[in-house]
Formats: sequence, structure tokens, C-alpha cells
Amino acid sequence: MQRFGHLAQRLLNAPLAIHPRKAEVIVAALADRLNIAVVHMADPAEEDYDFTSPRRGRPADRNADPGYDVLGGVALIPVAGTLVQKTGAVRPWSGMTGYDGLRQAFLTAVVDPAAKAIVFDVDSPGGEVAGCFDLVDAIHQARGEKPIAAVLNEVAFSAAYALVSAVDPGRIYVPRTGGVGSIGVIAMHVDWSEAIAQAGIKPTLITFGEKKADGRPEIPLSAGALKDLQVDIDALGELFVETVARNRDLSVKAVRDMQAATYLGAAGVRAGLADAVMAPSDAFRALLAELG
Repeated sequence: MQRFGHLAQRLLNAPLAIHPRKAEVIVAALADRLNIAVVHMADPAEEDYDFTSPRRGRPADRNADPGYDVLGGVALIPVAGTLVQKTGAVRPWSGMTGYDGLRQAFLTAVVDPAAKAIVFDVDSPGGEVAGCFDLVDAIHQARGEKPIAAVLNEVAFSAAYALVSAVDPGRIYVPRTGGVGSIGVIAMHVDWSEAIAQAGIKPTLITFGEKKADGRPEIPLSAGALKDLQVDIDALGELFVETVARNRDLSVKAVRDMQAATYLGAAGVRAGLADAVMAPSDAFRALLAELG
């Protein structure tokens, strides 16, 4: 349990903008054994992404890596796996991408004279709320500096879609089998109280402030704690809806009425969440042709 304490902290009792099925997979993995033997923390230099595999041959010096590769004058920024607030790496690694690395890569690309345009290469179910919307605003505010696009390879759900929505109007490309949407927020509470009791353990939580222990997994979730958590989730959900509505020039009601649905390929275009159905390689070539 100690080995997974930090991971559980990031996932449980905290708002997430992540596709529900991905959340279920994570919870199932944790629930199976809370003391799973190994979490592999790979060296970022070992990781790759599958758009054109341009990392091969890149120097091992992490400080020399801006977090993107310039291909045909386009800065290609990978966004892969679960999104988290901080990883300390500018590239996706160990199944995660950090908002901290994305911010550094994006802001560097904005001022990089070798990059005439910026493309996010996206395949992510979403992730943490923390850090997401500040990065979304930074991308939105950079519109007009140089062309900014998103090529989905395959999906951009939830927090990943929040990022994608901030690129230039008309520049979200989704493949036929890809998906967009899941504009919603979810939080998970796991009640360990019965399992702890069966193990013969009786925790006593000593607090100052009657709400200090709200949401702790050692005790059942009270009605008051559930109500307070729902207030936070609703506020974050409205922020998400309003942000996407602004970014995509949609009405707040239209986005809210989607009720966090996901849309496959052309359905995403019809819903106003994507602009064209194209294979990733075709979308990239089209952008190169547009830039001349």
C-alpha cells in the first residue's frame, strides 16, 4: 500500500478530466492489489512516439531536448497517455505526459524561428484537472503568433480535448476511428473501511476541523462530504464547458448538453468538436502544403 500511496493520492478523491473507461482500468489495477510489486519509471530518453519516430538519433542530453521535433518547418509536440500536472520531462514517458513539459515545449516552439507552425500529435484519454486549464489558456492566447493545429492519433478525450480545443479554429483533425469529447469531470472515492475492519485494523482519525477527514478512504463517504465534492465537480465541469465553448465558438448550452459524450470520427465534426476527418499522415501533409 505504501508503494502506491502517491499514485492513489493523485487518482482518488481528486477531480479528474479523464475518459471513464480509462479511469475504470486504473482503479481496477489499484484495487487488485494495493501493493503491486513494480511501477516502471522509464528514462524519458528511452521513450518514443509513433507519428514518425523522429526521436531516433537525438542526443541523450535531456536539457538539449525542447520537447518537440521540427519536421518540414512544423514543431511536432507529442501528447500521449494520461495527462498529469508534473512529470519533470518534456516528452511523454511511462504512459504519461506532463502539463509542465507541454507548457515548456509549446512556449519554446512559439518563439523558435525554425518552427513556422505548431502541431500537437495527440493520443490521450485525458487526466488531471490540476494544471490543465492554465495551459489551455496559454495555447488559446498564443493564437495568431503562428499556425497551431492538433492531429489526433487516435483520440483526444476530456482534458486532452480541452488542450486540443484551444488550437486555431479549423485545425483539429481526427481519423475515422478516432474520437473527441468527454467534456466532463469525474472523481473517485474508494471506501477501504470494510477491508480494513476485516483485516482487524481500526483506524482513529484525530482532526482539527470537522471536515478535515472528509473523503479519507479509511471511512465511508458522508452525505456532507459527497455534497461538497459534488459542488467542486460542478464548478470544474462548468469551467470545462465554458472553456470549450469559448475555444470552439459554440454556445455554452450546446457543450453542456453533450453531457460528456464522446464522438467517433465524423460525428465529432458534426458536433463542432473537430474540423476534418483525416488520417494523421494526410493531415500533416495537408498542413505542410498549406504552409507552402
